[in-house]
Amino acid sequence: MRRLNKTSNDLPKISDLDVFRDQQTRFGLNPLKLMGGFVVCLMGLSVLFSISVILKDFNSNSILTVADAARVLHVAPPRDLEQDDPLAESVKHSEKLDSSSFEHDDKLLNGLLSGQFDEGSCLSRDQVASYRKQSPYKPSSYLVSRLRRYEALHKRCGPNTESYNRFVANLRDGEKYEESPDCKYLVWVSYSGLGNRILTLGSAFLYALLTDRVLLVDRGVDLDDLFCEPFPEASWLLPLDFPIIDQFKSLNQKSPECFGNMLKTSNGSSPSPSGYVYLHLVHDYDDHDKLFFCDQDQSFLQNVPWVIMKSDNYFIPSLFLMPTFEQELHNLFPEKETVFHFIGRYLFFPTNPIWGLITRYYNSYLAQANERIGIQVRVFDTRPGPFQYVLDQILACSLDNNVLPNINANESFITSSLGNQKSKAVLLTSLSSGYFEKIRDMYWEHPTVTGEVIQIFQPSHEGYQQTEKKMHHRKAWAEMYLLSLTDKLITSSWSTFGYVAQSLGGLNPWILYKPENETTPNPACTRAMSIEPCFHAPPFFDCKKRTGTDTGLVVPHVRHCEDMSWGLKLVNPSVSSVA
Repeated sequence: MRRLNKTSNDLPKISDLDVFRDQQTRFGLNPLKLMGGFVVCLMGLSVLFSISVILKDFNSNSILTVADAARVLHVAPPRDLEQDDPLAESVKHSEKLDSSSFEHDDKLLNGLLSGQFDEGSCLSRDQVASYRKQSPYKPSSYLVSRLRRYEALHKRCGPNTESYNRFVANLRDGEKYEESPDCKYLVWVSYSGLGNRILTLGSAFLYALLTDRVLLVDRGVDLDDLFCEPFPEASWLLPLDFPIIDQFKSLNQKSPECFGNMLKTSNGSSPSPSGYVYLHLVHDYDDHDKLFFCDQDQSFLQNVPWVIMKSDNYFIPSLFLMPTFEQELHNLFPEKETVFHFIGRYLFFPTNPIWGLITRYYNSYLAQANERIGIQVRVFDTRPGPFQYVLDQILACSLDNNVLPNINANESFITSSLGNQKSKAVLLTSLSSGYFEKIRDMYWEHPTVTGEVIQIFQPSHEGYQQTEKKMHHRKAWAEMYLLSLTDKLITSSWSTFGYVAQSLGGLNPWILYKPENETTPNPACTRAMSIEPCFHAPPFFDCKKRTGTDTGLVVPHVRHCEDMSWGLKLVNPSVSSVA
């Protein structure tokens, strides 16, 4: 301010400035040069000090500390799928594993998987053991040997082999069946939503395994975009030039090739005129279609080289009621509730782009928590939500079963030692964002009575089911898989999305009861009898007596479902039905 207040009389005279410059020149003094030299000296001293600190502390422990710090700070939301390299993600994760005791390293899952795959062809198959806890269940040695035998069959008879080309030519030319074909095929037709497709594809594979057929899958809109090839050295994808691939959508119960229709009109005595048989195992199938689950009618399919199957049901429980398959199934699965657990872990691995979605989200939001909780919400109310009665049900189930801690509404802060403070990461999946927002805000605005830190995450909220969109299916598959990586799980009644997650994860979930009349059920949920999915539309038929019967009371390991009283599910024999 003094400078601004100076008058003209205060300004130095020109003669004074000349004298001052003469003095600078005479003594070699320049203030600007002196100041510059001083700054350079300070910078040099700072650099020397930094180098000495680094050299003193540089050791292997500091490297691990940097790695841990990077892991903690990696909280950015997932980027666009196309902008990320899954291989680069795998390298980062491998480096992270070197400095942690993260999960386990049994890549072949106790022999369930073949060791013949090229490393890197499917990153999820290579890496999932480091993300998922080791299963408490072990596959039987017989299941392992049968899978290796199936892989050999698939390699010998699969697409573009000599046998396949011969049988395709016979189908195209309408030639008669061979008496005992050396290769037989089951073609699975892509149908219904993603959860249903995963469950029916697993069912089809088990049926192929039981009948020595080669499973070939119709890729539909995007199946090849979702799943890695499950068999070594051979594809399971049906070639696009398959002779009748354009007829798949039109196949129905009235088709001349339909199994039920053929039994109805010919008593099973004459083969299909088209060289194949169509199995209609969709929820609307009739009594003749359901004869598929009877031993005496299975013989009709024995020598048919091409069986085409369309289904939206997890029909495996009814296979366990067939005497023909009883002993084989017992040898394959001594623990009855592990069927889809092993089939799912054998068949379904996310492709590299989807694995990138999964790992980025997991590492960013879930990896550091002491416990990971999954909540899968499916609402059948067609009005726009969220609904208070659904929110109340989710909270009642979570709090009453100690899945999540209560809040303290009277305190703004609860003292707890930061070193002992535990965290829970909650992964909530729903088409609506409303439930996520309300639960997140509840734990944000109030402390928990236990002092635990609760974090709520929701990867997406698509608004409504979009069965024909590729990215919608990518996100849905990623979310199912993320749910399967949690420690505890709450699922919704009737939801195949939840069934897939619980079975892949080996998780015994709490199942939210289906609300009626917009009222929160009491109790809000029940614990599942087993990790198996529910068969929503089973037959109620006694094949020997040819009369109706309650198929949920025939054998001790097939019981009615908790969430659907008429459905069937596999349980360990000691478990009793709750229906």
